[in-house]
Amino acid sequence: MRWRSYVAVGDSFTEGMDDAYPDGSYRGWADLVATRLAAEAGPDFRYANLAIRGRLFPGVVAEQVPAALAMKPDLISFAAGGNDVLRRTFDPDALATRFDDVVRKLRSGGADVVLFRFADVMARLPGQRLVAPRVQWLNRAVGETAERHGAILVDLYADDTYLNPMLWSTDRLHLSEVGHRRVAAQVLGALGVGCEEEWLMVPEHPAPTPWLAARAADLRWAGQHLAPWIKRRLTGRSSGDTVTAKRPLLGPFTD
Repeated sequence: MRWRSYVAVGDSFTEGMDDAYPDGSYRGWADLVATRLAAEAGPDFRYANLAIRGRLFPGVVAEQVPAALAMKPDLISFAAGGNDVLRRTFDPDALATRFDDVVRKLRSGGADVVLFRFADVMARLPGQRLVAPRVQWLNRAVGETAERHGAILVDLYADDTYLNPMLWSTDRLHLSEVGHRRVAAQVLGALGVGCEEEWLMVPEHPAPTPWLAARAADLRWAGQHLAPWIKRRLTGRSSGDTVTAKRPLLGPFTD
């Protein structure tokens, strides 16, 4: 087992929304991965999770990357840019350049780096014509960067299982408990570490919803999730404005 320390960097995807512990805090795929790595490495294993929901790529790079580098871990996961593709100011060329530079820095310290091609989340969300090509572009850039710098690539986009709505929470944007388990299994698989087989098990697709019931569900979703998101965009606020990293220091981890 060559990884005795792991630092997770990113936004809500890595923070673990919406996979809750009994106390209401978030677990998520990164905690699950840390649980398995700790079991393999023993009591000397250390883990930090710096991810904060709502963070844009520049914020992740400015706030979390220097802290991660200072910890000098054996393994770093880096997932950022998903929030940026939803913004009108999205600049693909600038993001590609910065993404490459960040991964180069993370790898230069000797750490193994895990990157992600994001799953197709836009199948259930409005704005697909605008955002879906951006996600596809970002995924291509991530794949090219991983190959250039010898990073470990976890390709969620190639897994059609993520088209199953049971892998997503009620907000249609974040993963459910089942979704986080599957991501954890795929990360561990990419690392060559085994995990519980049930982490890859997925419920059957739900039965088709009658048209009127589906439209009523869309309206409820818009009121509960879309409207608050739009309000935050208009007021320049973020869901993570008052949130701090759940595991800001590299330390022992027990689930």
